[in-house]
Amino acid sequence: MSLAAELERALHYPLADQLPPPGGAIQIAPGVKWLRMVLPFALDHINLWLLRDRLDGRDGWTVVDTCIDRPESRALWEQVFAHELDGLPILRVVVTHMHPDHIGLAHWLCERWSTPQHECRLWISATDYQTARYACEVVNSFGGERLAEYFRSHGMTSADDLAQIRNRKSYYRGLVPAVPLSFARLMDGQTLTIGGQAWRCIDGYGHAPEHMALYCEALNVLISGDMVLPRISTNVSVYEMEPEADALTLFLDSIERFQPLPRDVLVLPSHGKPFTGLHVRIAQLHDHHRDRLDEVMQAARVQPVCAYDVLPVLFKRPLDLHQTTFALGEAVAHLHRLWFGGQLRRTRDAEGIWRFAPA
Repeated sequence: MSLAAELERALHYPLADQLPPPGGAIQIAPGVKWLRMVLPFALDHINLWLLRDRLDGRDGWTVVDTCIDRPESRALWEQVFAHELDGLPILRVVVTHMHPDHIGLAHWLCERWSTPQHECRLWISATDYQTARYACEVVNSFGGERLAEYFRSHGMTSADDLAQIRNRKSYYRGLVPAVPLSFARLMDGQTLTIGGQAWRCIDGYGHAPEHMALYCEALNVLISGDMVLPRISTNVSVYEMEPEADALTLFLDSIERFQPLPRDVLVLPSHGKPFTGLHVRIAQLHDHHRDRLDEVMQAARVQPVCAYDVLPVLFKRPLDLHQTTFALGEAVAHLHRLWFGGQLRRTRDAEGIWRFAPA
């Protein structure tokens, strides 16, 4: 049995292999529906959630996360509107964080369901809202010369790869063409009343600027977003906007914030299937990153390494350029945790590449 299969056997999937049909939903808890939409990436789906709600005297639904903006996603949402809302409107859109698969259609949903009597508003952390607005409005966000130079400084030297990064001028805006012009702020510890139930916001860092998970004690349900996923480890990266971040430490500290939740809490992740075994999964994530950090240290003891050097240490499978951009950010995050922890020292060589060696 593979290690991945062994780890997965330690979790429990209440619905086994059952998945929502395209444009349809499965009720996962009282007043909570599970939607699943296709993504055109290696990570080929996202889970979205419908929560039965009553807001400002109106009955309807709160949406949690939205999918990227493309015709296929809008068509699936139209099927949801027709068959899963019980004739009621969407009252607000909650977004866990600013990544395209989570916020891409927030502008469309908010516009689609706003009326003169009620504005369907976006609810999100202020940090992620401002980051999403910036990414939509600034040319070369998540691409361009600055990102290419950043990747080069961490060992990406292929002229073709760097040229593709330089020419990637509208990556974010292609998936998130707009962001609503106003929002309601989510903050750690804040309680949202949704459908008469209290949902507490739990912030998280390292994956996104200020990710918000939602926990309902009455239902014993955690909408974990991307902070805790059942089969894959959350991407934790350092990029040019904050080039000396210690993202992995932020992430590992953040998932500890879920430890006080009940052992049998039902976790609703953004990718994968709903599961129980939160505390087991947290331990698995700590073990995974500890093992990867040990491997990075072993490589650095042989000779000074840059982030590009440790890609095959962290990722055993072939990577295309899209995957490499995420993987390189994650390699930097692992090196930075060891650097900030005093186990590695960092120097810049004659070619301007950051190299890490034992302190």
